[in-house]
Amino acid sequence: MTKPPTDLAEELRLQVKDRKSYLGVIDRLNKASVEKHWEAYADIPWDDPDFVVDKNDPRWILPPVDRLGETEWYRSQPPEIQAQIGLWRVATAMKIGLQFENLLKRGLLNYAYRLPNGRPEFRYVYHETTEECHHGMMFQEFVNRTNLPIRGMPRALSVIAQVTPLIPLINTELFFVFVLGGEDPIDYVQRKSLKGGHIKHPLEETIMRIHIAEEARHISFARHYLRHRVPGMPRLRRRFLGLATPAILGVMARIMLSPPGPMVRHFRIPADVVREAYKSEAAQDEIRNSVGKIRELMTELGVVTPVNKRIWQAFGIWDKPGDRRAPKAA
Repeated sequence: MTKPPTDLAEELRLQVKDRKSYLGVIDRLNKASVEKHWEAYADIPWDDPDFVVDKNDPRWILPPVDRLGETEWYRSQPPEIQAQIGLWRVATAMKIGLQFENLLKRGLLNYAYRLPNGRPEFRYVYHETTEECHHGMMFQEFVNRTNLPIRGMPRALSVIAQVTPLIPLINTELFFVFVLGGEDPIDYVQRKSLKGGHIKHPLEETIMRIHIAEEARHISFARHYLRHRVPGMPRLRRRFLGLATPAILGVMARIMLSPPGPMVRHFRIPADVVREAYKSEAAQDEIRNSVGKIRELMTELGVVTPVNKRIWQAFGIWDKPGDRRAPKAA
């Protein structure tokens, strides 16, 4: 006898096979957003002495599991420099996260703008947008408290990214691939960090736990939206989706997981150390693993073909379905 789902996450992992079950998922997500949500300035004790952000705090030192943290160059630095580099990494991830979520919110609202009356997606999109607003506030508040010159996305990429909110007006399926391309890699890293006990500062841990809990709903909606919509797409649109998906994921995963250029220049990290940390086979495995769930989803939906699989391979993010490997030691 099949064991019934025990929580919302398990229930939403069931495949949506028809419109009725798809609408049921949206209804459960809407209820979950009402029953459990957080506010940036009500649920985080910013002024708690234990939550103070000190750039020399040893709790920011990168753990050996971090590719840079395990290099001999990093371990040879004074403890305060190690802490500052670790804090810079955390703050940059949050800055890029809030920039991505800014694009996402604008795209979601463009999607909702054209929804007919009575569509349950409208309510869900506004729940998600509200939650993303609070994520942006807590990320920016954290960045502000570091007093570091954090920039986030590279300037040229930030300019190009401004077209993203317009994608739902042309192709909503492609937009939700973009959503997963930004959310899945950071969710992968955050869950792995918490599970491994690598987060030492209580403020970072609090922000991360809030983010993971609410992003689980956002990721579920995007995945179930694609499951519901992609099978009915016209052939040419499916073909375009298949070609664009690996390019989006390849770029997004590297943005989320690569070292920020300003940090490398500020601390004068040698080029060979950057290559050792982020160009190694282990680092490439990490990038490949971070998009494993959406790669499996697109394979399940029949979007991956022998032709576009070469694009996945060219971006270094292809593995056989179900073959998400544990990263090898560098």
